[in-house]
Amino acid sequence: MVDEYRFSGSLPEEATTYVTREADGELYEGLKAGKFCYVLNSRQSGKSSLRVRTMRRLRDAGVECAAIDLSAGGIQNVPPEQWYADLIDTLIESFGLDVEFGDWWSQNQLNSLVTRFRKFLEEILLAEIKENIVIFIDEIDSVLSLNFPTDDFFAFIRACYNQRVDNPEYNRLTFCLLGVASPSNLISDKKRTPFNIGKAISLKGFQLHEVEPLEKGLHGRYSDSQAVMKEILHWTGGQPFLTQKLCQFMVESETDNPRTVEQVVRSHIIENWESQDEPEHLRTIRDRILRDEQRASYLLELYQQIRCSEEQSEITADDTQEQSELQLSGLVVRQQNNLRVYNPIYKDIFDQDWIETQLRNLRPYSENFKFWVASGGSDNSRLLRGKALQDALDWSKDKSLNYQDREFLAASQAKEKEEAIAALEKEAALERERKDREAVEKRNQVLAEANQTLADANDTLTEANKKAKRRIRVGSIVLVLTLLGAVISGSLAVVTLGRIQEQAKSLSLLSKLSGELQSKNQQENADEARRQLGLAYGLKENYKLKQAVLLSGIAFAYQKLGDKKKASEEIQNSVKLLRLEEKKSSSLEKQVGVYVLAMQAALLKEQNNNTEAFKTYEQAFKLLLEIKELNPNFLDKNIAGRVKAGAGR
Repeated sequence: MVDEYRFSGSLPEEATTYVTREADGELYEGLKAGKFCYVLNSRQSGKSSLRVRTMRRLRDAGVECAAIDLSAGGIQNVPPEQWYADLIDTLIESFGLDVEFGDWWSQNQLNSLVTRFRKFLEEILLAEIKENIVIFIDEIDSVLSLNFPTDDFFAFIRACYNQRVDNPEYNRLTFCLLGVASPSNLISDKKRTPFNIGKAISLKGFQLHEVEPLEKGLHGRYSDSQAVMKEILHWTGGQPFLTQKLCQFMVESETDNPRTVEQVVRSHIIENWESQDEPEHLRTIRDRILRDEQRASYLLELYQQIRCSEEQSEITADDTQEQSELQLSGLVVRQQNNLRVYNPIYKDIFDQDWIETQLRNLRPYSENFKFWVASGGSDNSRLLRGKALQDALDWSKDKSLNYQDREFLAASQAKEKEEAIAALEKEAALERERKDREAVEKRNQVLAEANQTLADANDTLTEANKKAKRRIRVGSIVLVLTLLGAVISGSLAVVTLGRIQEQAKSLSLLSKLSGELQSKNQQENADEARRQLGLAYGLKENYKLKQAVLLSGIAFAYQKLGDKKKASEEIQNSVKLLRLEEKKSSSLEKQVGVYVLAMQAALLKEQNNNTEAFKTYEQAFKLLLEIKELNPNFLDKNIAGRVKAGAGR
């Protein structure tokens, strides 16, 4: 008799339904040999159960073990000092060390946090425990939600292994990380990352030759329990949570007229899946894919390609960020270096209708956007106009859009204005033609009247001539004024078109420069350039301020790319535009003005132009005094503080 199938939380050490996989042997042997190991996989894939079982085997082999769960309430949402202190305190408790932690912590306050952690491991843990030690750190992805960087922590784990050459005691210390994240999510610096010296443990789905502990529960209930187990694995793909759950459903549904595995799958899992998803599993997959609105569309489109490719050509795994995220969701799995949907249950639930519904919910303009991006932004027929554009702008107001979305909407607005101006120009040209004709007709009429007067009044020729000349002058003046009015109307249209073309050029240049920054691994500077692009996009009709923001971003990008000459030119152009704005019409525009001036002052200071930088900080400070309440989207307290400091206030 087996235990009840368990599909919620970790299986206890003594659970008879635990399925031993290839990963069990790999992890145990790797840690026993002192190798740094990591198990990074989707939720409910058996990571924690694997940890529990491996810890038991290691302890039986004389290895001291401790487990730290980073998702515990006391270790999240804390300052860095508390986070490291909690790690050490957990290890003291787990290993039963005799140390007065409060006193020890106070004595080492002059050391950095990582140094304190190193000293604890080296001077206390390794000194008091003479056996080999393995420290398991579970839910490692929790570090992604901390409000401070943790690169030094991962770099320290690498350093422990490098230290083995100089201090043999470190050969007794081994780490194992488990969680739902990719190595590049946790630390991007390849020179400091521990993941390129560690062993990745792959968690594959249950295989038929491994599931005897699960099949035992079906013995005596079904005449061919192995065939039932094989069909269960067909539907679940061996996914641990679903496999245990479906086994339990098959046991519960046993009657005089038992149902097939497919019938149970459809009635208990697929049909009305959102309401039946307890404990939560399918909703976890859905929410992980849709949690980041900026990236969800890319994940959905990639999943759509993978789903369709199974009937055509395979999608090759290339470890891009989107592919890694889909694998971490659990929806797709890597098989023989190709990506496939994990199992038929997922494929049936997350079908084409579901994909299209989610894409529509994410972007009301997803179809046009997809083709516009595919064309490299050159297919103007895909740009939005009229009500479609207004609906998209209304939808985007409370959304955090990525730079491609902002470019698409900005290009749509520019194109609509361009077409409106073209229509105005055409109307103005027709109006000019009409007024020209009227002026000529008027002149001809005046001339005709003058000639008639001459013919009828020969006896008063002198007076008639004067009257004719006077009328001709009047006609000429009317003609000149009419033509002048037409020219002015046309000039205004040309000026407006020129402004839009100039602004579209600036938008395109700033977008291009942000791409160059990103290609040169200047991610923070690329994000700042795109922030300037977003600020400009949000300023609607204020041409001068919007152009000043764009030029500010261009100057910033040139400066970070090393072209100080171009940066200086754009700084002057941007500041000149701001000086032309004697009064800002709204608090928002004033705050953007302060933001831009602060940016220009910082760039001037980087160029050692301290005099101009001080003047610009002064200008920003005067404008700051007019603002009653700061909008954090445009101006936070840090920027305000820099302005005050730069202006010497």
